[in-house]
Amino acid sequence: MMKISINEIFNKYKILINKEISIYGWVKSNRNSKIGISFISINDGSCFKSIQVIANKDLYNYIDILKINTGYSINVIGKVIISKGEKQNIEIKSRIINILGNIYNSKEYPISSKFHSFEFLRKFPHLRPRTNIFSALSRVRNFIFNRINNFMYKNGFKWIPTPIITSIDTEGNSKLFKVSSLNIYGDEKIKYINDFFCKESFLTVSGQLNLEAYACSLSKVYSLGPVFRAENSNTTKHLSEFWMLELEAAFINLDELINLSINIIKNIYNNLIINLHEDIIFLHKKNNINSDKLFNIINSKYEIIEYKEIIKILNKNNFNIKFNENITSKYENFLLNFFKNILIIKNYPKKIKPFYMKLNDDNLTVSSMDILVPGIGELIGGSVREDRLDFILKSVKENNINLNDYNWYIDLRKYGTVPHSGFGLGFERFISFLTGIKNIKDISPFPRNINNLMF
Repeated sequence: MMKISINEIFNKYKILINKEISIYGWVKSNRNSKIGISFISINDGSCFKSIQVIANKDLYNYIDILKINTGYSINVIGKVIISKGEKQNIEIKSRIINILGNIYNSKEYPISSKFHSFEFLRKFPHLRPRTNIFSALSRVRNFIFNRINNFMYKNGFKWIPTPIITSIDTEGNSKLFKVSSLNIYGDEKIKYINDFFCKESFLTVSGQLNLEAYACSLSKVYSLGPVFRAENSNTTKHLSEFWMLELEAAFINLDELINLSINIIKNIYNNLIINLHEDIIFLHKKNNINSDKLFNIINSKYEIIEYKEIIKILNKNNFNIKFNENITSKYENFLLNFFKNILIIKNYPKKIKPFYMKLNDDNLTVSSMDILVPGIGELIGGSVREDRLDFILKSVKENNINLNDYNWYIDLRKYGTVPHSGFGLGFERFISFLTGIKNIKDISPFPRNINNLMF
């Protein structure tokens, strides 16, 4: 007897007709007819589709089968046959149905077969993967994760696991979570020399600086893992714990970095719609996304514009924004509606960017870029890294950064400096963009944000 997934049945059904198989899964629905036949819809999470199981009244446990409801787990042994119904091509005529798990109190079961809002489902993150939308999202998230790693491998990038516990703030002004083995609460005079690492330590906001060390030897490296921000923000675009794709590459300039970013976006999405077409179309419909429009946006020519030109455009449209001012969400939304496309802004003022970005010849801007996408805003932020020793030392001083904490980083310029560039891509924001799910709390399986730490 062949134990098989539902996805395999649909992919290989032509050679499985009239063959006996064994499947395991969860009941989506059970419709009992008056003539002693039950029609059970079962799904095992391997694909979007559920398969119909026919149970006749001559089964030895048919009385128990009649009680099967949404959420039960069962094992079905039977033959794959051509369906007589119009809603499916194939179905399973069962010979044995083993009930493995039931719902002890169906009236209290929160994930019934009726419609549930995202807000309601956030109360049950441990149960929401049982819904169609979250099971589809889980397969999409898994595909994107693996496709990113596949793209990196095929393009010569080496995976580097960067540290989650760190002693430095990559961005220079981030809100950090402290890590300690001591009782540090309420004690501002605590001596970290007695702590586990003998110094103040934090959860990382980025693995970029660590990646640069390996880029200066291996040329092309990346990491894909969790980062942390202790920001008092409860918007649809922010989490306290989220995942980032970060890469660093030696010997590439800003234009090459932009092209690499674009290629990643296109490669992931175009492979996603081929391999998980039913899942992505379902998610688009549920979230009012025009699939054809999104395809055209991703595969059309992007707008690449200098920061100083963006300032002119904003001010021509009655925004009072000055040079050296950040492009906030308000401005991002206007610009994305104005261009109706993915927008790449490059060469930001050095005063609003981190210390490690390479200073341009104008001494006012740095060789940097942000990629803005519709519905999300900033998706990718990156730059050429400052590789000149005297320039990086000056930047550290101007940003009031403790040089002693970054001596190892300075060594990368001191001993065999090399031009290199890199960027960070927000993993959950990327999924939000591709699926249309607007609240990032619904992208993360177990979201962590201010005032919310379930489990």
